[in-house]
Amino acid sequence: MSETKTPLLVIRVRGLAGIRQDIEDNMKMLHLVRLYHAVLIPQTPSFIGMIRKSKDYITWGEPTLETLEALLSKRGRLVGNKRLTEEYLKENTEFKSISDLAKALYDGKIRPDEVPGLKPVFRLRPPKKGFRGKKMRAYKNGGITGYRGDAINELAQRMI
Repeated sequence: MSETKTPLLVIRVRGLAGIRQDIEDNMKMLHLVRLYHAVLIPQTPSFIGMIRKSKDYITWGEPTLETLEALLSKRGRLVGNKRLTEEYLKENTEFKSISDLAKALYDGKIRPDEVPGLKPVFRLRPPKKGFRGKKMRAYKNGGITGYRGDAINELAQRMI
């Protein structure tokens, strides 16, 4: 993993069956309580440790600016399950558009929980055309879990 300020996009790809209690608690702290939930988290040692503990149930990588914009515009939700709109951002934050917010998130200047009213979880759909490998092993070994790097963007685009 790189040591940049770019947040990590973490997506839960396995369900609840047979999960240990400590890993389930860890997933709750990451806000990944259901299948296909995604969150943006900063690359800090504490979050990296939480990711490593849950590595068999999630996949993660560094998103591009385009992926962040698509995620915010199509899957960003406010309290009350309303869509994130540019009008809301203009009235309630210093950002003028969703692309400005995505740029600030990408640069690490702001975290998603610092945006008033924005839910920290993005609810995604199952990926179009499914997963490339259905095995529950690491992505580098042909599976679907674990660190993906830039390949997280292709998966996220199919799930948005």
